[in-house]
Amino acid sequence: MSLESERRRVRFLDDPLAIRAMAHPIRLELQAMLGQEGPLTATEAARRLGISQALASHHLRQLAKYDFVEPAPGKDNRERPWRAVSTSQSWPRADLTAEGEAAVGVLEQLLAERALDRLAAWHRQRPGEEPAWSDSAGIDTTGIYLTADELAELTGRMRDLLQRYVDERPIDDKATRPPGSRHVQITQIVTVSPQAAEDGP
Repeated sequence: MSLESERRRVRFLDDPLAIRAMAHPIRLELQAMLGQEGPLTATEAARRLGISQALASHHLRQLAKYDFVEPAPGKDNRERPWRAVSTSQSWPRADLTAEGEAAVGVLEQLLAERALDRLAAWHRQRPGEEPAWSDSAGIDTTGIYLTADELAELTGRMRDLLQRYVDERPIDDKATRPPGSRHVQITQIVTVSPQAAEDGP
């Protein structure tokens, strides 16, 4: 779920075609890179991702078709960098239609798989990390009984805690990053168990 609220920082998606266009591993990587590093050419993006320049160009054009990226000013007429249009996306009501629900399902499954890949990479990396970093990262899981209102309050408070840092340090503004800071990826996965028969309506 998106947290960033400044103009053009957050984009609310309700078009299933746009959601499906974003739901591709390379396109998600490209968007993340443009958000963190700023404008990049297709050649620069391809080098970072280890793919061909033609493939990077194809996916950047697809992202541009659905307004996720746009051309950025280059150093000269030959350089053609791209930049992110928004630094985060949200789709709070996109699943109200069957097409939207299917598109959201594909995207969220892909995002969950990417989060698991990052977790596996962290496990490989963690033995060499200082306790200051390793003690606060990893996975944590808690099962509790909540009403729908309590769940909304809890997730809202969690978003509020993160909002301070999102506001103070936009992901695409390198000048706001304090010395010693590192990119931290926080993925919130909330699931609700099916209602047991004995619980009643």
